[in-house]
Amino acid sequence: MNLLFIGDVVGKSGCDFIRKNLFKIKKEYDIDITIANGENSAPGNGITKASADELLSCGVDIITTGNHAFRRKEAMGIFDNPHIIRPANYPEGCIGHGYGIFDFGRFSLAVVNLMGTVYMEALDNPFAAADRILEEIDTPNIIVDFHAEASSEKKSMGHYLSGRVTAVLGTHTHVQTADEIILDGHTGYITDVGMTGPELSVLGVSTEDAIRKQRFKTPVFFRESTNPAFLNGVILQTDTKLGICTKITRLVIR
Repeated sequence: MNLLFIGDVVGKSGCDFIRKNLFKIKKEYDIDITIANGENSAPGNGITKASADELLSCGVDIITTGNHAFRRKEAMGIFDNPHIIRPANYPEGCIGHGYGIFDFGRFSLAVVNLMGTVYMEALDNPFAAADRILEEIDTPNIIVDFHAEASSEKKSMGHYLSGRVTAVLGTHTHVQTADEIILDGHTGYITDVGMTGPELSVLGVSTEDAIRKQRFKTPVFFRESTNPAFLNGVILQTDTKLGICTKITRLVIR
């Protein structure tokens, strides 16, 4: 299986870039399944039905999210869709699903979404949530999107799940890291996949707005940068019989 995981999609420019380029990317790299983190895909932050529908209609198979999953009121209804996942360690009773198991004919794939708690919201322990979920999953093919701030927490999760899942892919910080590796000959890992949106920006935000906020510490309305977009992602090659990642490759497309 060749799986493309696309880093945090930012706003209109990120969605537009995927709409214009995803088909040829999938064809060039012979992609079987595409997953994208879409928690920032709506204009102004968060995810909405419109931004989710655009990603799914462009060829994204599964959307993961993170700390902005419920930022927009209009997002509440979209988590009934099993192809749109929110972090599994939200409290019990929260709307939506923290993981999904998807049948692709020759094999099934589980996609798990977890959120870190270091420098982020005080959700349930993501390590304990991972243990609980793995007891419920009956496929060896398991992709984990770990949406977290601290690189130490991401590294810890990668090693904690090594040998137990196919890949642990970090999201949230919007800067692609150069530490892709296969842990213990089994689990693909990267600390952060990166972002898909305006490259000349501060995490997708207009540089002028971000600098003004950092320089003067006063309230600033963050606008999406109008500079050209790029795509950050990783391609995983896996053995679907064993659930092993055999190759992980960083992808940057301008």
